[in-house]
Amino acid sequence: MNNLEDQAKIDNATAQQVAQSDMAAASAAMDGVAAAALRSVLQRVQQAAERAGRGSQHIRVVAVSKTKPVSVIRQVYDAGHRCFGENYVQEIVEKAPQLPEDIEWHFIGNLQSNKAKPLLAGVPNLAMVESVDDEKIANHLNRAVGNLGRKRLKVLIQVNTSGEESKSGVEPSACVELAKHVNQNCPNLEFCGLMTIGMLDYSSTPENFKTLTNCRSEVCKALGIPEEQCELSMGMSNDFEQAIEMGSTNVRIGSTIFGPREYQKK
Repeated sequence: MNNLEDQAKIDNATAQQVAQSDMAAASAAMDGVAAAALRSVLQRVQQAAERAGRGSQHIRVVAVSKTKPVSVIRQVYDAGHRCFGENYVQEIVEKAPQLPEDIEWHFIGNLQSNKAKPLLAGVPNLAMVESVDDEKIANHLNRAVGNLGRKRLKVLIQVNTSGEESKSGVEPSACVELAKHVNQNCPNLEFCGLMTIGMLDYSSTPENFKTLTNCRSEVCKALGIPEEQCELSMGMSNDFEQAIEMGSTNVRIGSTIFGPREYQKK
């Protein structure tokens, strides 16, 4: 009986080791896929830039890693990438300390006022907030940067170019006033440009991007700055090539690099 029990324990331990090995192999395979996907994306960015007569070195690729584990992000980092984006404060605050400090983090999600300070305190290497959509959040970020003694924070103003109620962003007609507010009343913030999220309908995307380009012209004229100094963050996995051809300087690419999102079941 004891021999049978001992053998059962051995078999069980062996099964667990095999399962762990299979999981590790699957994880490594997934990581390798992400690194390969990154290389493919960078090549497509270069080709889109060439079609538009632009240099790909002027286009930033933000690898959007929401819901993805630190191990996979690290593999993309090891492949040479340094710019990553997250949508949720809790997630970026948990991940950032586990990863190298030379990562350039972008926060690209809807940001609540009471999350501004935790975001800045928890991610010292936060390079940019792309989703400033009203004066209140701009003021909170400005105050938090000052209180924490950080260097000026780069920000983009999010514009709702599609008019969809489900999307955040200031109305196109109000983006000039918000840009002025950031520029004149938020000394701890550096206004760097505009951001938008295109519609899921691929055929509607060009109009969204054209609207953002028009907003840039109006903002630059109002602020008295050259358009080359005003970034356009537009284009994601399904439309980044078209966005680059229409002038985007910053593309946010998630699933094409990392695969489908992995949301926990409630």
